Amino acid sequence: MKNWFKSGSPWIWMTAGAVSISLISVLGLLLMIAWKGLIYFWPSSIYEFEIHQPGIGNSTLIGEIYDKESIPSKRLTDQGIILTEHTGEFVTRYLIKTGNREFVDLDFRWVLETNILSRTEPAELALFERSKNGNFYGYVESVNEDGNPVKGDKNAALARLIDRSSELADDALSLQNSEIGSINYELERQRLAQRALVLQGNLTDDKIAQFKQSKLTLQQEYQVFEDELFGIRKQARRDHVVVRDMRGEMVKLPLNQVLDVTFPNDMNIFNKMAHFVKQLYKFISDDPREANTEGGVFPAIFGTVFMVMLMAVIVTPFGVVAAIYLHEYAKKGPVTKMLRIAVINLAGVPSIVYGVFGLGFFVYILGGSIDSLFYPEALPGPTFGTPGVLWSAITLAILTLPVVIVSTEEGLSRIPSTVRQGSLALGATKAETLWRIVIPMASPAIMTGLILAVARAAGEVAPLMLVGVVKSAPMLPLDGNFPFFHLERKFMHLGFHIYDVGFQSPNVEAARPLVFATAFLLVTVIIGLNITAIGIRNHLREKFRSLEH
Repeated sequence: MKNWFKSGSPWIWMTAGAVSISLISVLGLLLMIAWKGLIYFWPSSIYEFEIHQPGIGNSTLIGEIYDKESIPSKRLTDQGIILTEHTGEFVTRYLIKTGNREFVDLDFRWVLETNILSRTEPAELALFERSKNGNFYGYVESVNEDGNPVKGDKNAALARLIDRSSELADDALSLQNSEIGSINYELERQRLAQRALVLQGNLTDDKIAQFKQSKLTLQQEYQVFEDELFGIRKQARRDHVVVRDMRGEMVKLPLNQVLDVTFPNDMNIFNKMAHFVKQLYKFISDDPREANTEGGVFPAIFGTVFMVMLMAVIVTPFGVVAAIYLHEYAKKGPVTKMLRIAVINLAGVPSIVYGVFGLGFFVYILGGSIDSLFYPEALPGPTFGTPGVLWSAITLAILTLPVVIVSTEEGLSRIPSTVRQGSLALGATKAETLWRIVIPMASPAIMTGLILAVARAAGEVAPLMLVGVVKSAPMLPLDGNFPFFHLERKFMHLGFHIYDVGFQSPNVEAARPLVFATAFLLVTVIIGLNITAIGIRNHLREKFRSLEH
């Protein structure tokens, strides 16, 4: 045993055990997040409950079971709740999502098992996913097309009319964002151009006439598209469905507010799998709605990836140039040593400090100066003097700069000095040696630093809250209007979306599954970005492997 300890084997086993426990913990956490997030998209059964409430009477409740828990019976009796025919120590209660938000106080309610008289799963129960007011549960009584009840298969007609309404909604959104949006963008651009001429004192009568004529032409085009938009919306409002809810009342639902209808109790396993994939796709591709508690997260995905890629483009050249200077050109001395210490210390600065610096320097000082010099016609409304995706990317580039510098320096230090000397001996200049020999051999280390920088930047939230991220961004930083990339715009971010949905949501129960789903999506995006960078690094390593020999 003494020799075994001296051999160092216990430490090897302890290290292996610690690594294994860490991997199991990480995988367990990811699996838990994935399960709680992805189960949200699986179609749940809809139940019809007959409930008896002491002192109130019997009532009908329709909804999905979201959660259940066991609570001590004594706690309920101490609160004055009467438990009929129950003598156990614990009682089960269910959290039921009832939907129908416009007719009930809360779309979630707790129901004691002792109050449930019966629970059934009628195949005819329908779930309506709506653009506002959340889900609606009930029985389809009639489907009306252009004011006339549809005869025959109601469910098939309902699916057909919802598809028609969805197509019209897509047409209206496309018209509003493309043609009408372009006209509004051009009108604003001309307004600023006219104001710029006023500030310069160059606005002549001919220019005024040209602006008026151009504005009149654009307004006439706008009127045509607006009439077309109103016509599409009128067509979308044409049809409706009559649904009997849990109160027994007949409710008319306009189909322009219905996104989808399903009958979960009538689905087989294959239907449920198809519905799961469909809901997952909608979550990735749609915009959020209902204060981010419903809908998709596409703007947040786009904003996260766009900001990280912009950050990578900014941080890589600066980090590589700084590392090359420190390793290849700077003389060894106290100044260089202090610079290296400063770079290492920068990696430990809290991220919120970078956010405050970015807000004060980049947004207010640099952005305000850019507005004064290049966009005076837009003042006092800021263009770059306000938080945006550009300042967010630069702030995170500074935050991750030490990682790239240290990683690149380590790669440069592993290159033998004989390689440099051989290149110089063959007549190459120092700059040519760096560009053709040293940097290609150090490129895997550069990519390693970039991978670490991307992994950290994609998960940062605190500095972004100060320099560009918002709860909801109606326009993406990329569109069809020149210059196409609008770096001054605010954007959505998956990390901030998790914080907003989890801690700022007005409907906590509805938002809870979305927190897990968005967290799993953020981890997936980070892993995807890292795998892409690792693939590029491995390709570069194989490409320049011959230089090492």
